[in-house]
Amino acid sequence: MREGGSEVREDRFVEERDLTRWRSPMGRYLTRVTDRLGPYATLITTLIIGMAAAVGLTAIAAEIYDAVSESDGVAGLDEPLLAAAISIRTPWLDTAATYLTDVAGVIGMPIIAVLAMIVLAIRRRSWTPIILISAAGVGSLLMTIAGKNLIGRARPDITDAVPPYEHSPSFPSGHALNAVVIAGIIAYLLILRQQRMITRIITITIAAIFAVAIGATRVYLGHHWFTDVLAACFLGAAWLTLVITAHRLYLTARAREPINAMQPAKSSTPFGY
Repeated sequence: MREGGSEVREDRFVEERDLTRWRSPMGRYLTRVTDRLGPYATLITTLIIGMAAAVGLTAIAAEIYDAVSESDGVAGLDEPLLAAAISIRTPWLDTAATYLTDVAGVIGMPIIAVLAMIVLAIRRRSWTPIILISAAGVGSLLMTIAGKNLIGRARPDITDAVPPYEHSPSFPSGHALNAVVIAGIIAYLLILRQQRMITRIITITIAAIFAVAIGATRVYLGHHWFTDVLAACFLGAAWLTLVITAHRLYLTARAREPINAMQPAKSSTPFGY
């Protein structure tokens, strides 16, 4: 069995950066809160509050979207970018984009998330990947549902789309939001155990390229407007930041525990937190 303290020691440093040391006043305040709650209550509480905040953030984004659309700001890019996508379509590119976009769909993305959870949990002998990836996925789903119900925006005309067609509301792009969140949290978990800077850079680059590529396919295929994808990326990044913050607070609380509290009695459970 892996002891929880061992995992904290392995996860808390990224190069010379100690994730349990907070530079901002808010971070130091949160550290004091974790002392009162304890590590597990801190993690769960932060994730629950974060989910509520994420849904609220989606509602705010919906209001901002309405204002932007009415003033013809960034939404003015929607029609020109869709027209540009239509102009470069070819049969083989349509097929490639469809296969790629399906990777972040309702079947592909859960498979990626579950496989990542299993592999990382076994390698780490820890529940941390399961908790963080599950929380990231659930939050992403709630934000997608909230956004679609609040806005109800129509997708581009079906005559401008590449089949198979989609008929749910367009804002925000669930594919893009899921890609940012799931790829981001997997990259974060990998980076925590990678020792070389070049390896970390490669991991971040792959995750970023994947998320951008998924977003691009949504516009290219005519399944979403550009602003649907743009909003999804911002919302996904915000939720990813909240999940990572929750984990950092957990690490902080564990690191500040007395030494004897970091060495629990042995248990028959094969995983440690």
